[in-house]
Amino acid sequence: INITTKKINYCNGCEACLKTGTCNQYNDDADDIVEKMINADVIVMSTPVYFYSIDAQMKALIDRTVSRYIEIKNKDFYFILTAAVNDAKMLERTVECFRGYLDCLENPTEKGVVYGIGAWKVGEIKDTPAMNKAYEFGKNV
Repeated sequence: INITTKKINYCNGCEACLKTGTCNQYNDDADDIVEKMINADVIVMSTPVYFYSIDAQMKALIDRTVSRYIEIKNKDFYFILTAAVNDAKMLERTVECFRGYLDCLENPTEKGVVYGIGAWKVGEIKDTPAMNKAYEFGKNV
């Protein structure tokens, strides 16, 4: 699911979902995406890295899982990050954002991380070792 093409409203902290189990923001795509996450065996979370963090769309989606995050359990997770920096170590704090999310889920398994480094502009990641690694992860799912 390319979340950049989806409408995902921000969680506004109203806590309605904690009372009813559903978010009161009905005019977006988040509920359908969360349902797919609940039903999936494997979840790949991918983000461009801006200022060493996940992008706003990914953060909005993670926040919107709050109403049903306890149902996102026993999943295998892969993380894919792309950034202009040339040192994968610089992306560890971004990976920690994803790992912090997994800490809130029941029995998640981190299966792998792809560090797409040296990619400043769209398309620069093609024909890099990161693309090959992502492909290999996909073959082994």
